[in-house]
Amino acid sequence: MMAGFGNGTRRYPRSRGRTWSRTGPDRATLGIIGVICAVAGFFVLGIVLGPVAVVCGWLAMGRSWAGSRPVPALVALVLGAIDTLLAIVWLAGVANPGNGLF
Repeated sequence: MMAGFGNGTRRYPRSRGRTWSRTGPDRATLGIIGVICAVAGFFVLGIVLGPVAVVCGWLAMGRSWAGSRPVPALVALVLGAIDTLLAIVWLAGVANPGNGLF
């Protein structure tokens, strides 16, 4: 008799791990979190909060461009991309030997 290799040792094998979206935040919450990160990124830490907003918006859209897109997810994605781009431009301007941004 097989001494129960995996039988009964883990009653709920996929309650965590790969199926985090079922137990984690839903899409509407991710969209709102993305918008908050994007707006906050315009003021502080845009290089960090911009990509976070893009990822939250992408996950809130269901990781696809097809179908109906919730408005907060699309706003988070667009503002996060703008935020990241502005942060990169600002960092490039600071790194150049000049006085101002331009």
